[in-house]
Order: sequence, then C-alpha cells, then structure tokens
Amino acid sequence: MKVVPSSYHKYLDVFSKVKAERLPPHRTCDNHIRLEGSLPPVVVIYSLSNQESDTLRAYISENVEKVFRQPSSSSTVAPVLFVKKKDGGLHLCFYYHKLNAVTRKDKYPVPPMNQLLTVSNASSIFLKIDLRGAYNLLRIKEGDEHLACFRTKYCSYEYLVMPFGLTNPPASFQSLCNDVFYDLLDIYVVVYLDDIMVFSKPKEEHVTHVSTVLSRLRANNPFSKASKCLFHFSSVEYLGYIVSSEGLKIYQEKFPQILSWPPPRNLKALQSFLGFANFYHRFIKNYSKKMSSLTSFSSKIPVSPSMRKPLVSDSGKQPIALESQNIIPEELNYEIHDKEILGIVCALKYWRAFLISLSLSFEVLTDHSSLQYFMSSKVLTCHKAHWAEFHFSITCLPGCLATLPDAL
Repeated sequence: MKVVPSSYHKYLDVFSKVKAERLPPHRTCDNHIRLEGSLPPVVVIYSLSNQESDTLRAYISENVEKVFRQPSSSSTVAPVLFVKKKDGGLHLCFYYHKLNAVTRKDKYPVPPMNQLLTVSNASSIFLKIDLRGAYNLLRIKEGDEHLACFRTKYCSYEYLVMPFGLTNPPASFQSLCNDVFYDLLDIYVVVYLDDIMVFSKPKEEHVTHVSTVLSRLRANNPFSKASKCLFHFSSVEYLGYIVSSEGLKIYQEKFPQILSWPPPRNLKALQSFLGFANFYHRFIKNYSKKMSSLTSFSSKIPVSPSMRKPLVSDSGKQPIALESQNIIPEELNYEIHDKEILGIVCALKYWRAFLISLSLSFEVLTDHSSLQYFMSSKVLTCHKAHWAEFHFSITCLPGCLATLPDAL
C-alpha cells in the first residue's frame, strides 16, 4: 500500500483484495435479466483444443473457492469461448449472445464522454481510481441467477454477480456509481462506468474531496486496486485523453499507433481508421474537410442495372439509386392505403424511362399487405385509375424485410 498517501491510510480497507472477493450485498440496482419472449435455446458444447482445455481447467481451479458463482443445473446455458491474447495466451469468455437477443435492454443513461471531460476545467490536482473487478461488485437480481449459467465439458456454473458478456451490466454499474456519488457528480467527481476521477482546483481541498470519495466507497462496498490508482497528480490519463489544468491533450502513448497505422486496403479497415480518427477530431483543425476524401470512399457506390435480370432492392445489396419525396397538402387527405400506393407511383414515375422499356409486367415489393389487391380492384377512385396505367404486380413482404423503404 505504498502508493496510498498516509493521509488516506484510515481507508486502506477500500483497497483490500480479500474483501473484494467477498460476495457483495443485494442492492436496488442489481442486474435484472428481463426476458422478452421465450428462453434462449440450449447450446452445444464446443470442442476444445489442448490449450483451451488447459486454460479452462486453470480457470475453474482458480475460481472454485470464490463465492461469485455456484454449481448449476439450469437449462439456460451459455458456452465458453476463447480469445487469443497478445502474448499468445487465451482469455476465457462467455458467449451470452442468444440470451442477450431475448433480454430487454436497460435504458439507464451512460454519460457522454465529451461532457465528463469538460467539467474538470481549471482543476490543478487529480485522483484516478480504478475499481477492482468492477462487475463483480454488483449482484444479479435474486431469482435471475440461473439465466447467467455457463456450461463447460467439466461442469456448469451460474453467476451470482455480473459476468462480462451480458447486455445490461454497463447500465447497472453506472446506476450503482451514480447512486454512490449522486451529490458529488460534476462538482469534484466524474464517473464513467468503473473509471472514477476526482478533481480539485485548490490543492488544499483535494484531501477532503478524496477522503469523501473513499468513505463513500467504503460504505457501499466497491473496492479499488491501489496499484492502478493515481494520487495527487497534476495530470492523469482518463478515457483516452490526458486531463490537466491546461485542458485536454491526446494520450501520448497513442502517437506510435497513429504514426504506424497501415494504409487501409478495404472498407472495414477504412472504417476502423475513421472511427479512431474521429475520437480525436476535436484536436484537428478543419477535421471534416481533411477527412472528406476518405469518408467519400465509405459510402455505397451505385451500379448500373441490367435490364435482362430481375432486380431486388432490399438494403442488403448495392442500390442503383435512392429517391424520396414530400407529399403535397392535397395528398395529406389521402387514406393511409392511398398514401402507400402514392409512394410506389412516385418511384415509378421517377424511373419511368427505365420501366417503360420493359416488355413484361414488373414486381413491386411492399410491407403493406392490402396493397397487393390494388391491381385487381373492381372500383377505382379517380386518382387510383390514373395510377393504374403502370403494368406491375405487388407482392407483400414482412415489415422486418423492408426496413430501408420505411427509413426513407
């Protein structure tokens, strides 16, 4: 505990590894796994290589004494997967994809980064706190534990605390931290998930501020790792930036990564670079102008249609063109059915030069089921009769397959 200044030694239990491995209490912000619909299907156990089996056995033996999980006979299970580390080792993770697909998403707000990074302006001294095993500090709601079960070829366990891989833990954990520091937020504390920063303008107040924060952690049982905390620094790395009394700077350790970035060879690589560059756009003068030549490459490129082949535009292929149009006041009085037909006809009129040369009737796909009977109507209104000059058939598709026209 040499990294903890003597001013805070009365709070050394906040940095206790032993206490951090105890089962936390239930709280109002426990992670509630609310399902929408039926349970996810039972999954098969993947075959493992020798290295994966060794990693799995090591994980089980290391965690057998911990109280964060318990043996389970749940029918809702997730398989284990392995991600290769930079050093060649394997990191074990749980594939909760099927459970997440039927879990209701928690809408609790996670604060925008740009707002968190501006509230500490003009501060001269900082503390950065790294919480120990952050998600293990919050329980799964009582009765939902069986849903977080994972299965291996050796055994099945269910988590009592939040594991990585579930869809709602970030929102639940942000809720916990906001409850703990509710009256200190943006005054001298900012919290983004498990990253906590304390900032003070007069250095004399900083010890008081830090003591208050540590006492809140002690009272609410989130524990910290002392070796990763930064006490009484004039600048700290926070959320990928350097924060100091002078404002924000780019984290210098990112420079070699930026300078050695390989030229993008495909769309995915280009989008990856643009996402990284956009993170630091505030430091680049005329950023949008400088990046315009690259962003233009990320848009879809229309292709010329072949009039000899059937054409389907469903957002999953390359579009030939996109077209949208506002309706005029008179058309606002049309029935919903007629407005849907009007949308089709506007497109047909716009592309008349292409469609008029077709010798056969063409097909229009829509998610409005009643429109498929339009061409067979025995009685047509005046404007419907005018629209009937086009020779086409209408086929209904489920709405989930026609999201692009709805968006336009």
